[in-house]
Amino acid sequence: MKNELAKLSIWYQKNKRDLPWRKDNNPYHIWISEIMLQQTRIEAVIPYYERFITFLPTIHDLATIDEEKLLKLWEGLGYYSRAKNLKKTAQIIEQEYQGKFPTEYVEILKLPGIGEYTASAISSICFNQKEVTIDGNVLRVFTRFFNDKRNIDEPKVKKEIRHYLMQVIPIDAGDFNQGMMELGETICLPKGTPKCLQCPLNKDCLSYKKNTYLSLPVKKKKSTKKEEFYTVLLYQYQNKYALYQRKEESLLQNLWSFPQLEGNVSKKEIVSYLEKNSISYKNIQKDINYTHIFTHKKWQMKSYKIILKTIKNLPYQFYTLKEIETTYALASAYKPFFQSLKETDMH
Repeated sequence: MKNELAKLSIWYQKNKRDLPWRKDNNPYHIWISEIMLQQTRIEAVIPYYERFITFLPTIHDLATIDEEKLLKLWEGLGYYSRAKNLKKTAQIIEQEYQGKFPTEYVEILKLPGIGEYTASAISSICFNQKEVTIDGNVLRVFTRFFNDKRNIDEPKVKKEIRHYLMQVIPIDAGDFNQGMMELGETICLPKGTPKCLQCPLNKDCLSYKKNTYLSLPVKKKKSTKKEEFYTVLLYQYQNKYALYQRKEESLLQNLWSFPQLEGNVSKKEIVSYLEKNSISYKNIQKDINYTHIFTHKKWQMKSYKIILKTIKNLPYQFYTLKEIETTYALASAYKPFFQSLKETDMH
């Protein structure tokens, strides 16, 4: 089995896709791409990656960028805490490693926002250290190859798979790791039917022989996401719209949002709210509904466009749609409402 898995290094060199971060083994490039790829498909990441590297070509540029500009650059990728950790890490590399990326797995692992997977990827791809990357692709390839029916969500199982792979990983560790991931992304697919006839491991793949590959890997059932309800208030004064920067400790900290009320609020209740707070308005009209999915919860959102007579008694800043689009990092949950305003503005 060891020799069969080792074939992946050769297969990878012949079949790897032409991706921008693969043009060199620059640890800065690999690091940025791996963080971006944690929740986003490769095809979607490429333009974000290219824009990021164009604006911030070096670790020094990342360490010194204004946070507001960094969040705007990260806009659309979600999980903004990752962008903040990128800057923290860049500052540490500047201060403690003279601006050069650390080469040892254990040193890389100490950096903010870098876990075992990313540390293994950087150390093996860029510095040829024999470290194994374990992600969803690798776990899928491994469990199907061995017809392994253990639950991959159990930390003990991941640890045992990592231990096994550490015993068989060849000297070209970077190519092996990328081969496992590439196979999972392009052949041993997570959804739909995998392309087993094109797989370099199919002669020895136990789940292919036993026709069990569609039931693998085994995972625990997903728990139901907690639902929360919000009513978004799209305040318009002349050609500007109300925004505020979220300061509370949360996933959306320091991002910009439209004002909102908790709950599924009716138009009548909004009228009452405006009158109670002495907010003078000309018109209220229902706008779009939108459901935003987070990792552990779901926001059910509805919106109303409120045309104001005056901005007196409102604690918000007002910006044009152009200013919002080019300058302020709007939280992803509010993008559909911005898009609706933009489309209305065009007609």
